[in-house]
Amino acid sequence: MPLYFARLWWRGRSEPGYRAGWSERLGFANANASASASAQAAEPEFQDRPVLWLHAVSLGETRAAAALIEALRQRRPGMRLLLTHGTATGRDAGAALLQPGDRQVWMPYDTPGAVRRFLRQQRPAIGLVMETEIWPNILQEAQRFGVPLVLANARLSAKSQAKGQRLSILLQPALQAFDAVLAQTEADAQRLRLAGARQVQVLGNLKFDLQPSPELLEQGRRWRDTLGRAVVLAAATRETEEAALLQAWRIQTAATVNNPQNGQRPLLLLVPRHPQRFDEVASLVKRAGLQLRRRSEWVDQPPDRPPDEAAQADVWLGDSLGEMPLYFACADVALLGGSFAPLGGQNLIEAAACACPLVMGPHTFNFQQAAEQSLAAGAALRVPDVSAGVERALAICNDPAQRQQMSERARRFAALHRGAAAAMASAVLALWP
Repeated sequence: MPLYFARLWWRGRSEPGYRAGWSERLGFANANASASASAQAAEPEFQDRPVLWLHAVSLGETRAAAALIEALRQRRPGMRLLLTHGTATGRDAGAALLQPGDRQVWMPYDTPGAVRRFLRQQRPAIGLVMETEIWPNILQEAQRFGVPLVLANARLSAKSQAKGQRLSILLQPALQAFDAVLAQTEADAQRLRLAGARQVQVLGNLKFDLQPSPELLEQGRRWRDTLGRAVVLAAATRETEEAALLQAWRIQTAATVNNPQNGQRPLLLLVPRHPQRFDEVASLVKRAGLQLRRRSEWVDQPPDRPPDEAAQADVWLGDSLGEMPLYFACADVALLGGSFAPLGGQNLIEAAACACPLVMGPHTFNFQQAAEQSLAAGAALRVPDVSAGVERALAICNDPAQRQQMSERARRFAALHRGAAAAMASAVLALWP
């Protein structure tokens, strides 16, 4: 346990949120914990309302949970939400989902004492765990306390399944403890059943139900019109990818500086997956000899257009949170981070919802079915490496007809797969005591 807290303190150097609320990690959360003074003041009014506990470990799971939470509120308007997280970015994003009477705390560590204290104090009527968070003590203690548990938007890649087989003595009884498992795809469902899950249903992917902010989309389009140059977005890049990307970008764009079709060099919009790496990636850009501007430098200026000095840069660093729709709308085409190194890729659904054409690398095993469906729909293309990805992205920028066609196909692809939130809300309500 001391090592866990030492790790939190270390991470808190770059993300101060990790240094807050340590007692919650041990299950000592205040039963009235909430996000705002108004919610705390209203707490007695909500004491007798049933509590739905939803655990979304990080940013991606929290954003996906938003559609499910909205669907559940519509059908059970008297519910209170207990929202737990494991990361600072997830916690920051989750604060926007709270209403008066709701609570937000850290997920307790998976020790029997911490979990028991958490369940005694919070008293949830039902629990939802998003995607892949499987903790044996939490599942066992929830059974003892009579709290039904649902694994929502569940996925299990072939790689994770192989790892799980080595720990089947823990994984199998943990999965069996879920009262329902709501899988994203049939392939996920089959792997989850083989790993020990029961009561598995295939209800789709909640991320298709997310609606990008119209204001951010409009702002991104205005930026692109103002720039008057091609924009390639590298979305949610990971370690080992940026250096190769920047090298390929320098080589590929050297021949496009005087391209008569767009009149000036293209812009690379680089958005790292993890906020704690923003400064590291900025240093990589500068070492590559490229002129850099950071989104955080003009975040307080009017949103209609970026500053003139930013418009002349080689690279923009998207060092902000919650603005991915803006970045997708500003771009002509996006490169999918995490897919050019063997990391499994990132969520590609948001790009489709924003009607942004996508170029992905060979490694998308974490989102295999969504990737294959996107390719089949013509909303995305696959390339063997990052150099080929940059080349293909620039070609799409210079082909307005292909860009428009892929954009429209992405929009239709995203719309076709919506509906998981309503289906999962029905499944959850069927188990609610």
